[in-house]
Parts: sequence; structure tokens; C-alpha cells
Amino acid sequence: MHLLLRNHVAASPAQVWQGFTRALFLALAPPFPPMRLLRFDGCQRGNEVQIELGAGPLRVRWTSLITEHGTLPDGTYYFVDEGQQLPAPLRSWRHRHLLQPAPDGGTFIVEDITYRTLFTGLDVLLYPVMWTQFAVRGPVYRRWFGKPTAG
Repeated sequence: MHLLLRNHVAASPAQVWQGFTRALFLALAPPFPPMRLLRFDGCQRGNEVQIELGAGPLRVRWTSLITEHGTLPDGTYYFVDEGQQLPAPLRSWRHRHLLQPAPDGGTFIVEDITYRTLFTGLDVLLYPVMWTQFAVRGPVYRRWFGKPTAG
């Protein structure tokens, strides 16, 4: 299943790239399920992020590896995290983060996510949940990187 969200912020792609920190990662965490950050190395190839989701005996671990990062010729910064250890029912996870230059000098932060469970029907059922988990990031991004001015 493919999920694509785009948020416009005032800061430049270079500023946004510098702002992808542990503190931002924690600020982006959705309110549910509860999340505990176990490890955050950064957003460069070879870095790892480990979180624990849930509470009590229902805790599950999610580990992602940053498999790519760089800058494209058009000035877009990017990094890709791929799930290594995923909570059920997820079977695969690839999240490409694009920080694209906007015409106003700001940035379009693009969340390009591909995930899969055991069944296509379950992929479809999870789509609204996944969309909501990432849609709540928009206001956080604008608080951290500024709201673009209307042109």
C-alpha cells in the first residue's frame, strides 16, 4: 500500500535537514499508541532508529535502518528508513522522506510510505490509520520550521 503526504514549511531544505533531530522525532510521535524512543542515531545511511510501541505486556519493538540519504541535483534532501523489525501485522515498511525546495524558498516535506501486511485487504483497512498517524505531523512541521506566507 502506498501513502503520500506533503507539507509546506517556511524553512529551506538545508534548514529542515538540519532540524531532523531526536527532538523532532519525539515531537512527531502520534498520541496513540504510546511510544518510547530506545535509539536514534540520526538520518544518514547506516543509522538506526528503535522504538517501543504500546504499554505493559502489549509492548512491541519497531526497528528501522536508514538505507539511503543524500541530496538530489534539484536541491532535494532525502533519506529512506526501512523496517528491520516490525510489529504485527506489518511485513514490510519503506519510508522515503523528501525535503523538496518550494518556489517561495521554503520546503515541501514529503512523506512517501510503502507498507505491506500479510493480506491486501488488511493493507487497505490500515490505510486510514496510517494516513492519520502521518497527517498529524503537518502542524508539528509548521511549528518547527515555520508556516509559509501566503503568496
